[in-house]
Amino acid sequence: MMDATPREHKSHAPKSIACFVLTVSDSKTPETDTSGALIRELLAAGGHAVAGAAIVRDEPADVQRVVREQCANPAVQAVILTGGTGITSRDSTFEAVEALLEKRLPGFGELFRMLSYQEIGAAAMLSRAQAGVRAGRIVASLPGSPNACRLALEKLLVPELGHLVRELNR
Repeated sequence: MMDATPREHKSHAPKSIACFVLTVSDSKTPETDTSGALIRELLAAGGHAVAGAAIVRDEPADVQRVVREQCANPAVQAVILTGGTGITSRDSTFEAVEALLEKRLPGFGELFRMLSYQEIGAAAMLSRAQAGVRAGRIVASLPGSPNACRLALEKLLVPELGHLVRELNR
């Protein structure tokens, strides 16, 4: 028997994934969180559900607390974070999430940086976007820039969320 193609896998994947959106920022408020709002908008436009959203300071313990809570929430299938993935002294999302992941999807970060390079050049190397699995949930960390979030959602996450969840639950 031949292996199923990605197209066949996708045809059996759920069409709508319930996502929690977490903005990591020391300065954003619900009124100024343009990246979180954009992620929610793009998820909805792509047929996915937004199960909730929050903003936390760029403190590893706060980030980990919310990711743990949402990965234990039966209503959530994926957690998408924005912010804190750079290399400044306050950027700690990468380390906070990395410590929680049971499986890593290095291809996500590689593809994101490749696509980002096409838009912004060598500065793409500063991104520490990542994705992986925790407690049967997809967890993806994106940069805080709205343009980076749009790129990640449109090119990677929205088209593949159903496929990712299908594979994770097999």
